[in-house]
Amino acid sequence: MNKETVSKDWDLVIRGKTSLFDVKFQDLWHYRDLLLMFVKRDFISFYKQTILGPLWFFIQPVLTTIVFSIIFGNIAGISTDGLPKFLFYLSGITAWSYFADCVTKTSTVFKDNANIFGKVYFPRLIMPLSIVVSNLVKFGVQLILFFVMMIFFSIKGANFHVTNAVFMFPVLLILMALLGLGIGLIITAITTKYRDLTFLISFGVQLLMYATTVIYPLSSAPPAYKKYIELNPMTGIIEAFRYGFLGKGEFSLWSIGYSTIFAVVVLFLGILIFNKTEKNFVDTI
Repeated sequence: MNKETVSKDWDLVIRGKTSLFDVKFQDLWHYRDLLLMFVKRDFISFYKQTILGPLWFFIQPVLTTIVFSIIFGNIAGISTDGLPKFLFYLSGITAWSYFADCVTKTSTVFKDNANIFGKVYFPRLIMPLSIVVSNLVKFGVQLILFFVMMIFFSIKGANFHVTNAVFMFPVLLILMALLGLGIGLIITAITTKYRDLTFLISFGVQLLMYATTVIYPLSSAPPAYKKYIELNPMTGIIEAFRYGFLGKGEFSLWSIGYSTIFAVVVLFLGILIFNKTEKNFVDTI
């Protein structure tokens, strides 16, 4: 049976990868219904046995913001660039949480889904992509909370304003997703062989937050450390996010360009490493 006959008789032909660059985007589109099913599964299973359910989408950022406002704003007296403390910290937490969730949940894809991967064929990238998409639901809810608080503080006469940079928001969202996906793919591939790394993921992401402008503005960072903080690709994204919605922050096209290049490179490496690992990860997981 030649190749032409096979393509006529079957709607899908599964062949072994011949290259690390063989991502099979056509297969990803073909399995789009499966991606949506995984998104629905993630959302339902995570809150299925909780009392408050999706209300945790609101409770978590609000409690974290209150704690940050008390500890870093009132006790430590860290500058918030003249913005209301609650709005300043909530803006950073909203953007950071989406990136952090994409990294932590994607980084355990192989370990958490070894049974499924070993039984049935589907494009493996569907699973980490579903995590990135499902996290958009949580991000959307928290963004609504952020908008509500903006309206509340605006009525109270707080000093902030929306700038034209707000139109960069879709770009910032894509960059956060690409960064989280790329880093997560690299980590999940490494953890198939070095399981100890799984214990460092949450701790490492938490530490990285303090190297990002979530709890302090870039303008108040010590000059000796400012250049190192700017090397963090999430710094430019969060600063642009604040500048767009609140009118405060060190926004520049250079920082967004740097974050874009970093995100594309990390995603490219992540896909290559993921493709290489998925061929034989079942034997090592």
